[in-house]
Formats: sequence, C-alpha cells, structure tokens
Amino acid sequence: MAAAPNSALYASQLRRELIERSRQYAHERSLPHQLSYGSLPVVVFEASPVCHGNFCDPSYKEILKEPNWQRRLQKVHAQQKALPTKENGRWRELDSCNSSDALLMNIFCYPRLSQRPHLCGLLGVGPGSHPQFGIPARVPLLDSKVDRTEVDMKLGDLLVEAKLTETDFQCAGKDVVERYRDFRQVFDWRRLPQTRDSYLSYQLIRNVLSAYATGRSFCVLCDARRPDLMEMWFEVMQCVTSLDLRLRCKVLTWQELAAFMPGTLQSFLALKYGISSDA
Repeated sequence: MAAAPNSALYASQLRRELIERSRQYAHERSLPHQLSYGSLPVVVFEASPVCHGNFCDPSYKEILKEPNWQRRLQKVHAQQKALPTKENGRWRELDSCNSSDALLMNIFCYPRLSQRPHLCGLLGVGPGSHPQFGIPARVPLLDSKVDRTEVDMKLGDLLVEAKLTETDFQCAGKDVVERYRDFRQVFDWRRLPQTRDSYLSYQLIRNVLSAYATGRSFCVLCDARRPDLMEMWFEVMQCVTSLDLRLRCKVLTWQELAAFMPGTLQSFLALKYGISSDA
C-alpha cells in the first residue's frame, strides 16, 4: 500500500501558495528576506534582535523571553546548499516560510493563548498549559531502551505533530518500527499502510505509541487544504485496537484553531498563511 497518490500535488499547491503569500507579505512590509535557489524559490526570512519576518511580533517577543523556546529557533536548516550565503551565521529551519514548526510556535507562543477556554476545550487541555517544543518521544523499545526521536510539541498531557507542506508522515523500515515494545499490542499491524519493507506514516505510529506508553493524548495539526494527510491519519487510526486510545487521538486543522484565536493572530495567519476560520 502506498501513500495517497495526490499527496505530492496537494503539498506542492500549498507550498506555492505560501511562497507567494510570503513574498507579498515581505514586500509590503519591507521585511529582510532571501529566496532559495531552484525552480520554486522558498522565502527565508532574516531575524533581528527584535523581530523576525516569519513570526507574528507578539509571539516572537514571547519566544525571546523563554530560553527553551529561543533554543528551538537555532535548529539549522537542512538544505544550506539550496540557500544563498547568509552574512551572519547560517539559515535556520524556522526561517523558512514553509516551516510547520514556525507556524506551531507562532500560534502557541502567542501571549496568554493557553488561557483561552474555548481553544483549550478544543484541544482537550487545561487552561494555562505551557507548551514545550521538540521533546523526546521516549517510546519504549523491546530492549528496555527508549526511542530518541522528537515530538513537535507537548501541551499539558497532549502530544502534537504539526504538518504544513510536508508530503507525508515519513516511512520507516519494518525492523525499526517492530522494535517498539507495544507495537503489536497497540496496532492491528497487518492492516497498517505498508510496503514490503517499510511502514508508512511512521510519525503517526510512533506518536500513538508514545501516547499509549505515557497515558497522554495525541493530536495531529494539519491544514484543511491537505485532505491527503487526513486520509493518512484515518488509515492509521482504524488500526488502533484500543477504543480508549483511539478516543485520546484526534486530528484538527489550523483553520479550526483560528476561530478561537485573538484578532491580531487571526489577521497574521490569514495574510501570511491563508489560514482563517471561514476558509
């Protein structure tokens, strides 16, 4: 079984829209930025000590106050060779207009966002929960060790995987996935999307297993313009054998969250990402 055939198309369409929006956003506000090389140049924004074109100002100011959040900004961009030389230092992953991590931090680092009761109710977390980014998944392995990969965010007892223009949820060799201690207990593994040698939607499998082992909940945040990702989600969820665990897992869109955000953040997301509650 392969990934949804239209996944690359949906991802490409959204990527093109975000690039065009970011170019216009940067031009209208005279924000320092560069374009990557290639046939579809990605916008990368330059940071300063007080602002960053890829971030809503209130969110960025909060990030600079929190050392753990600020460290997340230092994650080096994996495709330096596709980017023009930067005068000061190296390009960072969250400089890119297509970064799902940047979108996640734009939203959840916004001042007092976690105090908004309707948003907390939608997510299933208590008011005032403090977001943590890039935390270890720590999924138990058969040899009593734990997985070293990261979950995008933890908010209270909720684990979050954020997606934007990524094509899929990655794949991993069957030897890797079957090392997880609870894999065959949690999943009807024969029905999981897979090829001869690999399991598809690896990140979903890993994060469901993390939620199972820790008693937490799990949520995928993706764009409403990506029905392919939601289809991948349901393909994996139907293979979870425990009803209680399935009820602790959900998928939400950025557009659903937007309805419960303050006006300044709503306007930023609508302009730069095309994300609005009425989209």
